[in-house]
Amino acid sequence: MRVFVIIPAAGIGTRMAAANHAAAPKQFLSIGGIPVLVRSVLAFLEVPHVDAVCLAVRAAERDRVEAQIREFKLGPRVHLVEGGDNRQESVANALLALECDRNDVVLVHDAVRPLIDAATIERTIEAVVRHGAAIVGLPAVDTIKQVERTADGAIITATVPRERVVLAQTPQGARFGLLRQAFVEAETDGFAGTDEASLLERAGIEVAVVPGSARNFKITQPGDIELAEFYLGQAKA
Repeated sequence: MRVFVIIPAAGIGTRMAAANHAAAPKQFLSIGGIPVLVRSVLAFLEVPHVDAVCLAVRAAERDRVEAQIREFKLGPRVHLVEGGDNRQESVANALLALECDRNDVVLVHDAVRPLIDAATIERTIEAVVRHGAAIVGLPAVDTIKQVERTADGAIITATVPRERVVLAQTPQGARFGLLRQAFVEAETDGFAGTDEASLLERAGIEVAVVPGSARNFKITQPGDIELAEFYLGQAKA
């Protein structure tokens, strides 16, 4: 059994770019002198069980990513594939490029979650081996309200028990055969999911949850870079 990691990194990051007038997509912004994408890759390369990391990038960014692979000496375990117009297409392209057996483990991780830790990655791999599919999820601490959208805003229709809710993070993954099945069925039916778990759920595949952490957040808004640097500073203290 081998472990492969797909990191879709073809996004443009319009929210961050619009707010900061940034020329670079958020996965190429720097945290402590290291690009966000590189930090995400390094986190997986620290896990001995990971055999390869496949980065799905836009054709226009290929030279930049190849330069970063050389600069930070990421090594031969890192490979590139052309990304698609959205996350689902990027992951699908990477799945086609991987030379996997049905029972190999494939994890998908957001390029802009650079603070994922090795222990969580290991637990996710173990959960996929045991259950067939798994995601990292953060327990909800706030009260969750179900609402109906109206022209004037929203009206509460129910309160959802917090113990029945988790906030989805990444990595998310499955045995290659199951993940490929879920993607093929989604493509055949023209279904667009919000993450890999939504495709697996739709295919009738049970997905286990591995506890996540607040550190494993997704960089999307101004101020998130500073928050990531704060967490890194805490780790060094």
